[in-house]
Amino acid sequence: MHRSLVLYSQPADPDHFRDYYVNNHLPLVMDWPGLLAWRYSFDVAATKGEAQYFAVFEADFADAAALAAARSSPQGQRLAADVVNYATGGLVVIDYPVQDGYPVQDGTG
Repeated sequence: MHRSLVLYSQPADPDHFRDYYVNNHLPLVMDWPGLLAWRYSFDVAATKGEAQYFAVFEADFADAAALAAARSSPQGQRLAADVVNYATGGLVVIDYPVQDGYPVQDGTG
């Protein structure tokens, strides 16, 4: 699996960001070809001090080629072009292959 992680910095207008993101941007996400799963949160917290980011988004694809195809698709291009409508604080996009972990042992065996 391959993941795209988007970290959004504090926008100029947080209420506009939330409203636009949920009502306009996320519907575009749902049309992204090859998308296996997605998730987001506005409740970003740091373990110490102030959180560096306002919101986070994750999208999962079968592999890097599927993510690249999704980005270059008409839907992906629309999605990218829409970012300027809400992400006034900027963003960081990180892509990486996801390695499966192992179940956590409960200490009994």
